[in-house]
Amino acid sequence: MSKVTLAVIAASGAAAGAAITAAVYSSKKTTPIPTTTTTTTVSTPTSSAPAPPQPLPHPSSLPAAISPVNPNGLFQYGFPGPVADLHPTPSLISSFDRRTRNPSWVAEHITPASLSTSVGDRKHSYFAEDISIPEKFRAKLKDYYRSGYDRGHQVPAADAKWSQEAMNSTFWLSNMCPQVGDGFNRDYWAHFEDFCRRLTGRYPSVRIVTGPLYLPKRDADGKWRVSYEVIGTPPNVAVPTHFYKVIFAEDGRVGGDVALGAFVLPNAVISNDKPLKDFEVPLEAVERAAGLEFASKLPEVRRKKLCEQIECSLIIKEYKERQKTFAAVQQGPRR
Repeated sequence: MSKVTLAVIAASGAAAGAAITAAVYSSKKTTPIPTTTTTTTVSTPTSSAPAPPQPLPHPSSLPAAISPVNPNGLFQYGFPGPVADLHPTPSLISSFDRRTRNPSWVAEHITPASLSTSVGDRKHSYFAEDISIPEKFRAKLKDYYRSGYDRGHQVPAADAKWSQEAMNSTFWLSNMCPQVGDGFNRDYWAHFEDFCRRLTGRYPSVRIVTGPLYLPKRDADGKWRVSYEVIGTPPNVAVPTHFYKVIFAEDGRVGGDVALGAFVLPNAVISNDKPLKDFEVPLEAVERAAGLEFASKLPEVRRKKLCEQIECSLIIKEYKERQKTFAAVQQGPRR
């Protein structure tokens, strides 16, 4: 990943300036306190310095005003949103973004036992629209037709072979995003998914969150803009500019260490000789770009850096011949 792209997703907000909290006063003269036989009067000390400003009252301390309007009355007609359609299935949980017709994130859990069981067969699985999402917001099969993009699994079917039902659930379109086919979905991305599976040789429990990003790039005029294609008729489904994976590799102990890895890859052709570590980013960079939080309840003392614990590298395998066989059984490229 280029330094420019990493700078964009890791950029922090502007820092606030420091406030002055004290004032220097000149020396003061105190007038003697006059007294009488019946009352005591204390005079105010004289000073040439202005009195310090008084804080404004907090809104909650102000007397309640009778409002002539009722904004909450809108809810009698319904709640506008945004709504994240959460869809738990046997093999994954997805959170759907109705604006982009793509998932915001999809979470999975793999173990040595889940990957060693091979019951499900993808030749019995079919891409399908997710009917749990309202029809006007869901991605449709026709949106991908002749779009030039693959229906790219966020949780791969190969991670859910432990039952046919589990594998079938990876074919909902709520688990898909438009991905570049040759050179990415069928190549580098597939090798990256294999890397994640191989982690179970070291870790007894691996959790992975995958999703799309829509990142800005600098135009010729020097300004940064977010621009992405939209496919479908009418245009419905956004084509992400990038994809992320956040990996939690657990050591298996209750309260044990968790090796964290975060990666951002462009939705574009990537040479298979490109090192995976080139796409490693800080977890906070993914959170800032996606507007999500992944490890807010994981104490720092339990966190380890994945690529410092193991070698983060790919093993290149050829998937294209297998995919030609899949394409003969079912329309559209599949992993």
